[in-house]
Amino acid sequence: MSGSNTRVDGATLQAAIREEYDVVARKPHRGFHFHTGRPLADRLDYDAGWLEGIPETAVESFAGTGCPFRLGRLRSGERVLDLGSGAGLDALIAGRMVGPEGRVVGVDMTPAMLERARRAKGEAEVDNVEFREGLAEAIPLPDEWADVIISNGVFNLFPDKPAVLAEMARVLAPDGRLQIADIVVGRAVPENAKERIDLWTG
Repeated sequence: MSGSNTRVDGATLQAAIREEYDVVARKPHRGFHFHTGRPLADRLDYDAGWLEGIPETAVESFAGTGCPFRLGRLRSGERVLDLGSGAGLDALIAGRMVGPEGRVVGVDMTPAMLERARRAKGEAEVDNVEFREGLAEAIPLPDEWADVIISNGVFNLFPDKPAVLAEMARVLAPDGRLQIADIVVGRAVPENAKERIDLWTG
């Protein structure tokens, strides 16, 4: 994979991630090695007001690692890309923040998550949010479209981070901004660990 510093097979990793989050979408209460749902949103300091009225369809399969809105509130009229939008919780919150003049596009590669997010959008009866299937390495949006890119707990899953950052730069407006919540490590990951799919997905 171009620009990647790991030998993990990208297609194999994508398939494993889809499989993992397909289960989160279809069986959100099964129990996972990571936190999910409303208890996770509370743990990550989401305001109760942000969650009020958000369909449980989106909330119960939430699997983020932080809260991108703690980096700053979105402004009315802004166009927002939610990269790795999952069940749609952050995209629906963003849709409220930007209001009817704004627009939010959630992009995800897991069909079961997209199905859940679209169902939640219908239950919420919002017109300024949509969900598209796509990869972070090939974002289905035109150049300089987004005023803001939000992402929550997915950047760590990309083996070719330079390629994803290049796509973000392409899609982001010249004065745009990133609001990313994710996992970081404080020391180098051993090369043999980078080849283990279970460590990428877990």
